[in-house]
Parts: sequence; structure tokens; C-alpha cells
Amino acid sequence: MPSFDIVSNVDLHELTNAVDQANRQLSNRFDFKGIDASFKLEENQVLLTAPSNFQISQMQDILYSSMTKRSIDTKSLEPHPVQTGLSAAKQVIDVKQGLEQSLAKSINQFIKSEKIKVQTQIQDQQIRVTCKKKDDLQQVISILKEQDFTQPLQFVNFRD
Repeated sequence: MPSFDIVSNVDLHELTNAVDQANRQLSNRFDFKGIDASFKLEENQVLLTAPSNFQISQMQDILYSSMTKRSIDTKSLEPHPVQTGLSAAKQVIDVKQGLEQSLAKSINQFIKSEKIKVQTQIQDQQIRVTCKKKDDLQQVISILKEQDFTQPLQFVNFRD
């Protein structure tokens, strides 16, 4: 039976490259010369540190542009509020990996509301869609691509 999986993952290698590229761009900017500002990748989080809140917002723009150049959808980023101290400001940006249960349920409900003859199963952090005709699967993919969900979706493991 034909099937495919709906996932929401960020390529960690491309994420590492985007953070490294943002650090290089930061070191070349005139307004950041001699300032202790940096990006640091820790598992599924990017840590921004700079002396002031204004510089954090500039760094966020640099990070988002380098991620866009690396084909990482910025909808998969969840910034936390900036924490300011006496001599430094910090911001943590979470990188969302996998479908959250609430989003998976809403995608599942959306597919069922379209009245296409497919079966869906929520499996941990992905959704498996199966049916008898692969044309129906392709129709589900095209309908989901038109929708704007809170996370980017990828369609993997397409099997005939």
C-alpha cells in the first residue's frame, strides 16, 4: 500500500554551517569590531551573546539571513525573550525538531476534513499517511503545501 511520512526536521549539518557562517559574518562587521559577541550552537538551541539588547536584535537578523541562505525555514526557530544583565545580554533560540502532538493532531484533522480517502497515523513525532492510490497521496501533499502551519513540513519515505 502506498504511504509517506510527514515530518518537521532541520538538517543539523546545515544548522551548524549557518551558525558558523553567522559567526564569520559577525566578525567581519564594523559595528561588532572589538565587541564580545557570538553565536553558539548547543544541541537544538542557538545561544546569542552580546553587550546590549540592540546588538542581539542585529545578531538575530544576521542569523536568520544565514539560515535562509542555507535553506533552513525560520518557522522552525522559536526565540526566547532577551535576558539582559549588567554587562551582557543573552538570547536563546530553540530549533524545533519533530512535530509536536498538538500540531500533529491539527494536521490530522485537516487531512480528514478534506474528505480524501487516506488513513493517517500519528507515530511519535511524525504522521504516516497511507491509501490505495498514490494519486490521493500526492493530492494530500499538494494540499498540505498550500497551508501555512507553525512549522515547516517535509514529506519523506514515499513508498509505492
